[in-house]
Amino acid sequence: MNTKTLAANYYQQFDADYDLDVPGEGYGGWKKADLEFPLDRMAVVMMHAWDGGTPEEFPGWYRSVEYIPRAAEIGQTVFPTLLDSVRQSSVPLFHVVGGGNYYKDCPGYKRAAELAGPEPEKPSRMDSDDITSNLRRFKSARSFVGAHNQEDVNRGFEAVDFMPGTIPLESEGVAENAHQLFALCRESNINHLVYTGFAINWCLLLSPGGMADMTKHGVMCSAIRQAVTAVENKETSRNEICKEVALWRVALAFGFVFDLNDFLAGIK
Repeated sequence: MNTKTLAANYYQQFDADYDLDVPGEGYGGWKKADLEFPLDRMAVVMMHAWDGGTPEEFPGWYRSVEYIPRAAEIGQTVFPTLLDSVRQSSVPLFHVVGGGNYYKDCPGYKRAAELAGPEPEKPSRMDSDDITSNLRRFKSARSFVGAHNQEDVNRGFEAVDFMPGTIPLESEGVAENAHQLFALCRESNINHLVYTGFAINWCLLLSPGGMADMTKHGVMCSAIRQAVTAVENKETSRNEICKEVALWRVALAFGFVFDLNDFLAGIK
């Protein structure tokens, strides 16, 4: 087994100190340790690295999804080094896609679909009703994405493509759901996925092929801090608090959080 020492961040969620005004402030918090990882059972995942166009093309999309500029900056400043380093290492690179049909002709997608075979039966759904349908329409119009933004968002997804520089190589697996991603993991005997992409508290956790899905398959799921961003709200956007909370959740419930330079040095 090809093992290497990687510096990994974890979170110490103990001990609450009940002598403090806020007992949780007694927790140890973020820690870093040098740990052994089997590189031949680890893969990097690039998930939903979408090209969101420009504010001029899709103003409504930018008005409702404020992280698009942060994602674009990560794509320009982080992904080139990340992708080059991973592709020069023994660690496989998988792509998790969705939101359009931009990936259907990728050789890696066709291979993943063939490996996975027929899709499993989807969960049964409750019938809707007029009142519930009205509530969903209300949320769409008043909560997210806003009635005046919906057309731009729809047009954005119709035009969505891989972010510049992130087009999969022919040898790289491309999955649109957990069924296909697990097939890629089985083929390469992977049991630890290190996620990058957007957004850490939304798609990377809960979308098809995200951490919640893959944890059910017994796969450890980690993330690279500098290669993700989060969906933020009015109260959190200035300090990117939602990103911090999501990384804490990853470290506590799924795996580890790596710093980019530590990870790249470890897989070199």
